[in-house]
Amino acid sequence: MKKQRAIFLASLLSVAGFAGPAAAYVGPGAGLSVIGALVGVLLAVGAAAVFVVGWPIRRMMRRRKEDAAARAAARNAARSSPAS
Repeated sequence: MKKQRAIFLASLLSVAGFAGPAAAYVGPGAGLSVIGALVGVLLAVGAAAVFVVGWPIRRMMRRRKEDAAARAAARNAARSSPAS
């Protein structure tokens, strides 16, 4: 079993050692497409993070505004009602 592994490893290394360079060309369009897709994914993740963090903050601000309006309405109602 060990001998088979050693033969396999030796043949794998010899094949990998004799492999020549790939004669391939990647044009600028493919590179720009990859960069554009990466930027799009990063912007989507960033927007999702901003909305996840911002939602509770917006809700808190809205509640404070509603509470302030309710207090102001109560004050105005107390001022305008005749004293008994």
